[in-house]
Amino acid sequence: MSAPSVRTGRPFSDAHVLADLGGGRYRAELDDVWAVGPKAHGGLLLVLLARAALSRLAAETGTELDPLAVSADFLRAPDLGPVELVTEPLKIGRTVSSCAVRLVQGDRLMLHGTVTAGVLPTDAPRWAEESTRPAEPTPDAVDPNPPDRPAKGLSSACELRYPPEANAFARGETGPPVMSGWVRPHGEDPDVLFALLAGDILPPTVFNLGGSPGWAPTVQLTALLRGHPAPGWLRVDSRSEAVVGTWFDEDLSVVDSSGRLVCQARQIALAPLPRD
Repeated sequence: MSAPSVRTGRPFSDAHVLADLGGGRYRAELDDVWAVGPKAHGGLLLVLLARAALSRLAAETGTELDPLAVSADFLRAPDLGPVELVTEPLKIGRTVSSCAVRLVQGDRLMLHGTVTAGVLPTDAPRWAEESTRPAEPTPDAVDPNPPDRPAKGLSSACELRYPPEANAFARGETGPPVMSGWVRPHGEDPDVLFALLAGDILPPTVFNLGGSPGWAPTVQLTALLRGHPAPGWLRVDSRSEAVVGTWFDEDLSVVDSSGRLVCQARQIALAPLPRD
């Protein structure tokens, strides 16, 4: 059985449809909607790991759980096409459950991850750092794909906006390794899995340091989910603490339209080699 190729006008929900193969195994189809060149988008791969783990835990417990944390080692970059997800529950508890997931293409292990699941809180935070950044796009926000141009890349899968002062590389300038923007899915409100994807939606921070933007593969990424997002835009901010040799880190936060933190992510990745 293969995962159906679905087109419902909701590109995000369509992208994480799984076919249950039995025995804790699932199949998904990586298409060119959520892609960076010939490779699947890393945030979507995290979503597939989470979706498979939650499906397996639901089958074991009869309870629908939320993802609390997703951690993944990106061993290889899968090509577009079918992949299989193999799940193994590690713990089933009353408060927290855990499930390992392997994403395989052909006979090669591409990603290995662990999903921690439970029930996300819905009450107001006892304390949270306040952001001074607007939760929704400002009137002068930049659309990377204006309406008079055909949508391409991630803009065909979701709506993206960037603050005019951010992302220096897009203006042919250099600046600190900091990125920011807003994102929301086409045709539906964001859910917790879209908040997870948003934790890897921005261009790599190192693009602002100069050189030639190119593929900056994630090596390891850990995301914490902090709440169910409110309808509307998600505000995303990322920054690097250190860029050393070909290695760089990114710390990223995702805030919903109400100003609530819904995802935190940290990754280590390889920077594109600069041109001489």
